[in-house]
Amino acid sequence: MDTKIFDEAFASLPESIRGAKPACALMLGSGWSRAVEGLDVLAEVPYGAIPHFGDVTVIGHSGRLLLVRAPGGGLALAFCGRRHWYEGAAWEAIVMPVEIARRLGCTVLLVTNASGGIRPDLEPGDMVAIRDHIRMNHLNPFRGPHNPAFGPRFPDQSHVYDPGLIELLLAAGRETGHALTTGVYVFASGPAYETPAEIRAYGLLGADLVGMSTVPEAMFANACGLKVAGLSFVSNHAAGIAKHSLSGTEVVECAEKNSAKMAAVVLAFLARVSASGTRE
Repeated sequence: MDTKIFDEAFASLPESIRGAKPACALMLGSGWSRAVEGLDVLAEVPYGAIPHFGDVTVIGHSGRLLLVRAPGGGLALAFCGRRHWYEGAAWEAIVMPVEIARRLGCTVLLVTNASGGIRPDLEPGDMVAIRDHIRMNHLNPFRGPHNPAFGPRFPDQSHVYDPGLIELLLAAGRETGHALTTGVYVFASGPAYETPAEIRAYGLLGADLVGMSTVPEAMFANACGLKVAGLSFVSNHAAGIAKHSLSGTEVVECAEKNSAKMAAVVLAFLARVSASGTRE
């Protein structure tokens, strides 16, 4: 990846962000941006104003970077929406939130998404803490010349999702009365939804959820030394399990219906991260 792109993007941010010391960054996927609506916003930048980032093109992604006062008084970065590979975005744009968080010294990244449920017990409206993932494509953000700033040439993938943060997510669910389960997320490139045969194959491989994001950011953040937590909202049954055709509208509508409980879990997680003393 071209580090000059990251340099220019970071330099464009206001001093209120570049001089901040947030402990946690939030990558807020489809339907998750409402989690920060009630927080004190200290700075805001539209993605389109950040060089090489570009505007989001997907419904349910507002395309804003916020610096917010998190529960407990600490600071957090909130990336409201993401860039996807299927949009034609370069790797630099896709992992830009992680690199900005790394340069600011964040130690924790919570990456969220909306997903299709594969496991039989998962229903639309459920939330799942990601414990592992399966990459069902050749897409890899580490392809190309190695940059030591982004971790080792061959980054270990044994524990991409930090066990301690998984426990904090589960505790946040219990605290708010919205019990979470854990699961394995399979990364499909999109933008077409999967076929029923593909979903059956993913299930046989051990996947519980399917989506078109999250994994590149999680891989990159883990390699860079951040602790990663993944939180998925089940917006629909996957193809072949659902009795109707799939659509992006369904994803957005289900997320809007469940936005209050999604926000509650994120805020409780932020409070617990602050209380755990991840960074003073």
